[in-house]
Amino acid sequence: MATENYFQLGLITKLHSFKGEVILHIDADDPSIYFSIKHLFIQINNRLIPYIIKKSIVHKNNQLRLQLEGIINQEDASLLLKNAVFLPLEQLPKLNKDQFYYHEIIGYQLIDSTTNTKVGSIVNVIDHPGNTLIEAESDGVEIIVPMNDATFEKIEKSSKKLFLKVPEGLLDIYLEDER
Repeated sequence: MATENYFQLGLITKLHSFKGEVILHIDADDPSIYFSIKHLFIQINNRLIPYIIKKSIVHKNNQLRLQLEGIINQEDASLLLKNAVFLPLEQLPKLNKDQFYYHEIIGYQLIDSTTNTKVGSIVNVIDHPGNTLIEAESDGVEIIVPMNDATFEKIEKSSKKLFLKVPEGLLDIYLEDER
């Protein structure tokens, strides 16, 4: 099962009891919207395996203590440790027109809003704490540009363009390597 129709919700981080309970760390701005999920998919050996949630208890602000159907002891649960947890894309909350999920902008054109020139095609979003990075490609050259409140200008979903204020001189660094 490929992951392109799913998003990563979080990670199974630890065991909780001898009964096979696990702790799911939720990586979301508002984890509480996922506290009532009834099923999930765990990535094991590059496959998404569906699990039904028998019991779910809020463990901390961004964690759930889960009892999954078919997982009855610590030995079973230990096989799930450090594995990514996914949900179908349709379970993502709806956003307003100026908001977007990172997976949505893959393939968009990155535009330097200062010069109104195309930087490249977005191939990846790297979510570092405090500084999200946009990875774009232009004529085989990888270009990394920060995306934060200071650099984000706007998004045009209809034309698939993301406008950022690219820091002065940043593109020159990437282009000099190609000369």
